[in-house]
Amino acid sequence: MAVTADPRDVIGEATLAELEATLRGRTVRPSDPDYDQARAVWNAAHDRHPALIIRCAGTADVVRAVEFARSEGLTVAVRGGAHSVAGFSTSDGGVVVDTSPMKGIRVDPAARRAVAQPGLTWSEFDHETQALGLAVTGGLVSSTGIAGFTLGGGLGWLLRKYGLTCDYLISADVVTADGQLLTASEQEHPDLFWALRGGGGNFGVVTSLEYRLHPVGPLVFAGRCSTTGRRRSRSCGAGATSPPPCPTSSPPWPTSWSHRPCRSCPRRPTARWWSPSWASTPVRPRTAPRPASRCGPWPSRSPT
Repeated sequence: MAVTADPRDVIGEATLAELEATLRGRTVRPSDPDYDQARAVWNAAHDRHPALIIRCAGTADVVRAVEFARSEGLTVAVRGGAHSVAGFSTSDGGVVVDTSPMKGIRVDPAARRAVAQPGLTWSEFDHETQALGLAVTGGLVSSTGIAGFTLGGGLGWLLRKYGLTCDYLISADVVTADGQLLTASEQEHPDLFWALRGGGGNFGVVTSLEYRLHPVGPLVFAGRCSTTGRRRSRSCGAGATSPPPCPTSSPPWPTSWSHRPCRSCPRRPTARWWSPSWASTPVRPRTAPRPASRCGPWPSRSPT
């Protein structure tokens, strides 16, 4: 059974009072009635009890939270959407820097860019960008936070057409472990910018993310594409050498397109796997077993 850490046992009451006086947000202590709700994360397997939760209202609060944790020698966990499967958004006996109250976003439709704070979920982010017909690869689950998702790479519904979310991250504001606020981009601190895009974490607390957006929606062509029956028969010949157009939105796993030969098309069928435009080499087609010699729904049926 986990033991709840009282911050007064780790940190002096005067020190806590001094911290709270410098924040625009608020702190949540184990003695507060909303502590259990504030410490809960999506993966309930991680039932941890931080000594203090700092709910940040802005970048200044994040800087102060990091400085405070460093001065007191406490471990730091960063929370955005609290969807970390591995439980990185919470800790036992440490400080949770909770950025979920930071939900600002500004969309520039002319430049197709968006600047967003880390407390947004993909549902909230898409609500703003889709009003202007724009989007970036977002989470498969709309309640996922944008920050952790982006910094982890970003596999989403638009992956096969537009690539990973981190590929369209233009810049990020980061509070480092020593309390500095840096802007990481290809021009400024490029090594840090490289590390933020899927490098594994522990490089700092991101307080703002700038994305390059794509014209998407509001209606999209999505899902698995296949041809059957007469449509497959008409596909035989020169027109069958290529798969159907890649859909705007599809699952982030290979999507197959198969062709069955008819009497006039002796070529061997293949299951073709779409390769995204950003792939360095196309995915090698797989040879499928030769079906019956007659076109028709799968499996082959005897003519009536």
